[in-house]
Amino acid sequence: MSDFLGLKRIIQRNNSFLITTHVNPDPDALGSELALYLILKKLGKKVRIVNYSVTPYNLEFLDEEKVIEKFDEELHSNIFEEAEVLVVIDLNAASRLVKMEKGFRAFKGIKICIDHHQGTEDVFDHVFGDTNYTATAEIIYDFIEQTNVVELDYPIALQLYAGIMTDTGSFRFERTSSRIHLITAALLEKGIDPTKVYDKIYDQFNYGRIKLLGEALSSMAIDSTQQIAYMIIKRQSLERTGTTEADIDGFVNYCLTIRNIRIGILFYELNDGIKISFRSKGQIPVNKLANEYSGGGHSNAAGTRLFNVSIDEIKDKIISAAQRYL
Repeated sequence: MSDFLGLKRIIQRNNSFLITTHVNPDPDALGSELALYLILKKLGKKVRIVNYSVTPYNLEFLDEEKVIEKFDEELHSNIFEEAEVLVVIDLNAASRLVKMEKGFRAFKGIKICIDHHQGTEDVFDHVFGDTNYTATAEIIYDFIEQTNVVELDYPIALQLYAGIMTDTGSFRFERTSSRIHLITAALLEKGIDPTKVYDKIYDQFNYGRIKLLGEALSSMAIDSTQQIAYMIIKRQSLERTGTTEADIDGFVNYCLTIRNIRIGILFYELNDGIKISFRSKGQIPVNKLANEYSGGGHSNAAGTRLFNVSIDEIKDKIISAAQRYL
């Protein structure tokens, strides 16, 4: 169980905070960041959110006041020296901070991790949360609930709802429990409109993303076991459709919509390598598969990035490795 009173004491004893999250942040990462930001501002703290990646356009409604800053090495050269506490949200390895990793490792203040993934790297002074949580936003909710650090209001509830709703797959993933529905009910009582939140996150995509999805679906293939489906996205497809890496989010899940498919894999071509996303059903631990290739994640949702390698060079090896988990 997390020592939330300890987190509260750290907040009370310090004045300046820097919050960040992983590359290509999802709604749980952004919502948790913004919820913590709102908590700290309520307490009169000096706080900044600086992320390596730009906020995806369909999630900009969460940051209505535009407080999230896009990391710039020159503009933000002193941010790590200006903060007493660095809070890393929704990630378990410093490498996912990309160009912010160097500043993180050199940081002299208190390093805090708030996360629900497995295998947290031993680089933090304090870790809050564990793999029993459905989302990092749920951890923030428990922090508020157990410490009464601030009152839960609509702006905070919106961030937490977005994180929980998306990381539970709209309440359909395995770890969705009666407790998470009770938490959701408490958030809805603050005035959250679930229809509007869902619409903004999932039903307001650019036309180019839908065209890209069409190309991704057209690339889909099934392996020899008939239990693994995979798709391939090349850089040219993004250029052709006017899309970005953020637009690929969620594509891999379409692999699991095919009857009898137990593992879904998406290969995405980077400028200097590839990104691979894994999804699975039941008790197939694709996080262990991802770990074989320096990645990680959850049991049914994981991924990795490989540099200086092409999809053609690695695809068959990855599929063969995945077959061992069936």
